Amino acid sequence: MPVHALSEDLKSLIDKLIQLKLTPVAEGLVQLSVSTVALPLIPWLASQTLFPRIYWHGRDRIEEVAAIGACKDIKFETAMSDQQLATVYQEQRALSTNQNIRYYGGVAFDRTIDSWPEFGNSRFILPRIEFRRSGNQFSLLVNLNFADNDHHSEIDNAIAAIEAIMPAKPLSPPKKIGLRGRTDTPNFTRWKTLVEQVIEPKFNQDTPKVVLSRLTQLDVNEPVDPWMVLACWQGRNPNSFQFGFQFSPERTFISCSPERLFRRNQQELFTEALAGTTIRGLSQEEDIALANALLEDNKNSVENQLVRSHIVNMLTPLSRYVGADELATIFKLNHIQHLHRAIHAELKIGVNDFQLLQALHPTPAVGGLPRHSAMSFIRQQEGYMRGWYAGACGYFNQYESEFSVAIRSALIEPGRINLFAGAGIIAGSDPQAEWQELENKLATIMSILFEL
Repeated sequence: MPVHALSEDLKSLIDKLIQLKLTPVAEGLVQLSVSTVALPLIPWLASQTLFPRIYWHGRDRIEEVAAIGACKDIKFETAMSDQQLATVYQEQRALSTNQNIRYYGGVAFDRTIDSWPEFGNSRFILPRIEFRRSGNQFSLLVNLNFADNDHHSEIDNAIAAIEAIMPAKPLSPPKKIGLRGRTDTPNFTRWKTLVEQVIEPKFNQDTPKVVLSRLTQLDVNEPVDPWMVLACWQGRNPNSFQFGFQFSPERTFISCSPERLFRRNQQELFTEALAGTTIRGLSQEEDIALANALLEDNKNSVENQLVRSHIVNMLTPLSRYVGADELATIFKLNHIQHLHRAIHAELKIGVNDFQLLQALHPTPAVGGLPRHSAMSFIRQQEGYMRGWYAGACGYFNQYESEFSVAIRSALIEPGRINLFAGAGIIAGSDPQAEWQELENKLATIMSILFEL
């Protein structure tokens, strides 16, 4: 095993695993943990050889996780329902009473059609090894799946994974990326046609909002380290969720998303309406003026209010109480600022995460209203497969869960970077202005990629 600062903690964990070989185990899933030293989690993750590699950083900055390997992999390749996923999870949940056991993963934007290779419509991982930071406290955890695997071989596999842990190395130094070409899907001509279709009065009367998006494919000359990109992105927008999923060396999905889908703490739920966008100012005075103009802008205000009303309506049957901000506030990011309304609910007993996913996702901020007709339009007209872009990524366990809406994201593949951006189209939307909004939303990641 490599000699580094973690050696004693890793040895302690191995000793616990050896002792577990001699102990009868009543539960199907077991988690062992030790307190450990502080370390930079993204560089540590990038240094490992075991896949999958998963990173999660909460928007409140209190919690951060780096995880490798899998002792349980729940994956749906094709069309699936949230009820199917809930059934599988309930079976897993029955295998342990440990409230710290977490599954990390995500669901695609449109779970009725095929999604990206490796990611599927839905994929959740119970990692083999996790580093978790809560505030200033670091823990090293190992998970064991005795429900599906032989007792001794599962422990041996866990020991082998710990022994293969490598010390954290510095991330590859940033360097300017050579761009060979750029393709937008839809292109501007097609985008203009789609916007005009959505704002046409007869269509708009039945479907008042459709969130159209664009795939920007950048062909590049050299390999791109996704973890270096995510670390730089994290530095630019620290008040966002930051997460990454790398199921193989060939394909990595990273996101620096400002939007929470929901956070659940037992029966208490927090969510939000985040819709309506403008740029940041070059001075404090200009920034305040732009924010005030956004608050007073009718198009953006209507868009945010539609999202707020929809979320409240969807949560009401699942909740004993739902409360939402009447007035919007400003949520600021590096290059743009959004309208934001906080929403809080007390859930009815028995409501689970998959009912929440079904009710809340896709939100009107990434899909539209009514959901069915907006999704149908996107599916038929947008021209590319969103996959996990605008999907829901996060974690769940028995006690708590948190999911972010995977906007401001990139899928990094050999020789290609796929970037995504969307804009809410309602009556009065202007194709050119909405196209510029897409450019504004890509400004941060483009500045990282091409100003390194």
